[in-house]
Amino acid sequence: MTLEQAGRVERTRGTLATVLRLVHEGGAVSRSELTRATGLNRSTIASLVGDLVERGLATEADPVGVSRVGRPSPVVSASPDVVAWSVNPEIDAVTVGVVGLDGVVRRRVRRETEGVPTAAEAAGIAAAVIAELRAELGPRLVEVGVGAAVPGLVRADGGLVRLAPHLGWVDEPFAALLAEATGLLTEAANDASLAAVAEHRFGAGRGVDELVFLNGGASGVGGGVISAGRPLGGVGGYAGEIGHTLVNSVGRVCHCGATGCLETEVGQASLLAATGLDRGQADELDTALQEAPPGSAARREVERQVDQLAVALRTVVNAFDPSLVVLGGFLGSLLAAEPDRLLAGVTRQALPGPAEDVRLVRAALGADRLVIGAAELAFARLLDDPAAAPRR
Repeated sequence: MTLEQAGRVERTRGTLATVLRLVHEGGAVSRSELTRATGLNRSTIASLVGDLVERGLATEADPVGVSRVGRPSPVVSASPDVVAWSVNPEIDAVTVGVVGLDGVVRRRVRRETEGVPTAAEAAGIAAAVIAELRAELGPRLVEVGVGAAVPGLVRADGGLVRLAPHLGWVDEPFAALLAEATGLLTEAANDASLAAVAEHRFGAGRGVDELVFLNGGASGVGGGVISAGRPLGGVGGYAGEIGHTLVNSVGRVCHCGATGCLETEVGQASLLAATGLDRGQADELDTALQEAPPGSAARREVERQVDQLAVALRTVVNAFDPSLVVLGGFLGSLLAAEPDRLLAGVTRQALPGPAEDVRLVRAALGADRLVIGAAELAFARLLDDPAAAPRR
């Protein structure tokens, strides 16, 4: 192959990836809209779309309800039958989801455990659920792989879980265990970092290139950063550990060994206790916090945690200068309960420049954010190089 031919092949791969990513992230779109979005001519778009259809990665259909002279521009959609599996181990359950290339969550199953699962147990549970769903959804599925969202430090080069303290995992090769159990290509990453990607591409952060995501759950507080439209990973993949930001120098000792970390001072368990709820009623926490009357134990706990969260967000705003901070889980509930107090606390303490334009919003994807984020990890290779997919 000559250099000129190699260049043409590389350009084709790049434009093919661009078109696939547009329909993957943006949903069904007409050929004419793809022409405008890419700047390519109509014949080139027709050829690229035809290539994607031949590989089973996209479908074409006539637009519904269009009545005009001439042939309407066909609508292109990412294939719902090309799927990625997602796995999220927690302290009391393993959640498995299946997501189509069109971005739609087809199924999500939470399999509860009697205790905190080991890495091997979590991999075995996930493999069993995947087998059940595979049989249920039928033979049309084209599986690209598995993405695992882990509440802990995960190395970017191989999916080794360096430390997941709430799970008790240390140096666990979780991605390798899942690959062995499922027979599928598997990647793993930090759960909050993957949720940040999901919210950026499909949720509250769509169209925002500078954002920080923080999630609060039973396993603590995690974070992820999107900078210049791309996930900020760091040298080892550990960037975004905002849960261990110092908020109280005379606070409690964290499991990490430091004092007064955000996830030690701000936690779901304290909110549940203050509202009289147990862990099984976590879904009711949002309403309980918003309805807590002034002066009640629940309202005082909300105000205390909001003030501590504001200290952490001050650091986040100063360090990353985001235009948007997205809060998920019980952190989103704190925002809903005291939006003015939290925003005032952040803008009062942060530097004037980065504090001027920042907005605080709740996550939009709900319980699907980790399922979608983990699936994006599994889809990454296909989206980067769809030309590697075989023609069918």
